[in-house]
Parts: sequence; structure tokens; C-alpha cells
Amino acid sequence: MQRFDQLFRDSMKSNVYLLDTVTRYIVKRKGKQVRPMFVFLSAGTCGTISERTDRAATLIELLHTATLVHDDVVDDSNERRGFFSINALWKNKIAVLIGDFLLSKGLLLSVNNSDHDLLRVTSEAVRLMSEGELLQIEKARRLDITEDVYFEIIRRKTASLIASCCACGALSTGADEKTVEIMQRFGEYVGIAFQIKDDLFDYAQSSLIGKPTGIDIKEQKMTLPLINALSTADAKTKKRVISTVKNNNNDPKKVEEVLDFVRHSGGLKYAEEKMFWYRDEALQMLNAFPDSVYKRSLADLVNFSIERNF
Repeated sequence: MQRFDQLFRDSMKSNVYLLDTVTRYIVKRKGKQVRPMFVFLSAGTCGTISERTDRAATLIELLHTATLVHDDVVDDSNERRGFFSINALWKNKIAVLIGDFLLSKGLLLSVNNSDHDLLRVTSEAVRLMSEGELLQIEKARRLDITEDVYFEIIRRKTASLIASCCACGALSTGADEKTVEIMQRFGEYVGIAFQIKDDLFDYAQSSLIGKPTGIDIKEQKMTLPLINALSTADAKTKKRVISTVKNNNNDPKKVEEVLDFVRHSGGLKYAEEKMFWYRDEALQMLNAFPDSVYKRSLADLVNFSIERNF
């Protein structure tokens, strides 16, 4: 990861002063960098980490960072990870162009090194992420998301990128097609569990996790805890809650009422059970690989993904 940090910095360098200023800001406020870790640990589990693995991790992080910059523009968000967002500091036009620049750097990194298989996997992930976002927006307008649709949204929106991390890690070692498929499915299941954990945060006490709660309600996002709670509610309660989400999502008192409804309905317990099921299924897939420090660390990273409190 220390080596990766330098590679990631180098991959974003430009002789345009404004670009360099913004990308240095991005590096300073980098997050947990969980996705590059999945690339490296997947590679180590399947074979030998190499320069190609370094490029795979860098490609993933460039694409991921680009999507975050674009997401902040789309969501009109002024903050990310406790820092001002790019669009808050440099406005939307520059933020969109920075996202485009990062995407292009990822594409060129792959093309210039003939990593066409890595590029194919990550491009597919970007397609799925875009479709997932648009599907969520489409359904939010009618608030008619079923559990099946919810899982389809998060499979595309979140799980596809973690799946591509694990697939690219395997590909970078020269693993066979079956091994790559196992790692891709492993990553998909981890990604689903990861997203359910994020959705559960919205119902926690804000003092415990250090960030606001009820954001999904305010943005009219139907996540698994709420979907399950509504599925077991009587018709009157269901109508009242949906009306609140649709018409009173900016009223803190009303939002808190929805949060309390979900907390006392069994929706959180149901979502947790689903999260642990996907976690356990993912860990079961690792049994196909011989024991190693990488495999054990990969299992630890999976557990961290759903035990984290931030």
C-alpha cells in the first residue's frame, strides 16, 4: 500500500497547474483505500503480486475517485469524508473536468500497457454503476422498490466495483478463467454486504458513527431496512410512511419518525441477517484457495467491511 500511494500520486500528475492543485487535494483527503486492498489481497490469494497488480489497483482507484467526484456534482454535495468536495471548492465545471481527467488517466494506463483484460472488467463495472444509479433514481420517483429491485440496484451500483477489484487482482496474476469468475463473484457478495452495512448506518445514532443519519430518507432512497419494514406494516402505516418519505423528507422530526418506525419494526435485524448471509457466502468461496497470509488478510478485510463503525 505504501508503494501504491506513490503510484497513485504519480498517475494523476499533470503540467497544468490547476489540475495538479486539485489532484494534490484529492490525494491528501484519500479515504480508506479499501478497493486497492481488495486488488492486492485477491492477487496474493490467487498467485504472485506484480507490477501488473500495481497497475490494476491504480486503475481501480482512478476510476473510483472519478466516480466520487462526479457523484458529488450530481448530488450537489459540498462535503466528502469531512472535507470540502471538489465542486464546493472549484465549482461544478472544474469538478466534472477533473472526473473526466481521472477517467482518461485510468484508460491510458491500461491501453499503454496492453492491459486490455483489466480495462474490459473495469469498463463493465462503470457501465453497471451508471445503470444502478439511474435505476435507483427511476424507482425513487415512485417509491416502488421491491427487495429484488433493491438488490439489483446495489449489485450494479456498489458491488460491481468491488467485484472488479477482485477479478482484476486475479487477472493480474495470470489466473485461469474459473478462478477469475470465483473472485468476481466473491467480490460481488462482499460488495452487497458492504452496501447493506452502509444502509444500516442511516438508522444508527449519529453520535455513535460521527455523521448525520436519515440521509437516505431525505434523498428518497428506499433501502433494505425500510423496504422490509414496509413489507410487514399494515396498509395505513405503510401509506403514512411512504407519504412522509415523499412529501416531508426535509422535516427532521418527520424523518426521525420514519427512522423510529424502521428501528422498531424488525427491518434492521432483517437487513443484518442478509448482510451476514452474503458475508458468509463470500468467505465460503475462499475455501477454494490454499491457506496463505493473503487469504487470511482478505477474510479479515471482508469482516472489517461489515464490522466497521464509519
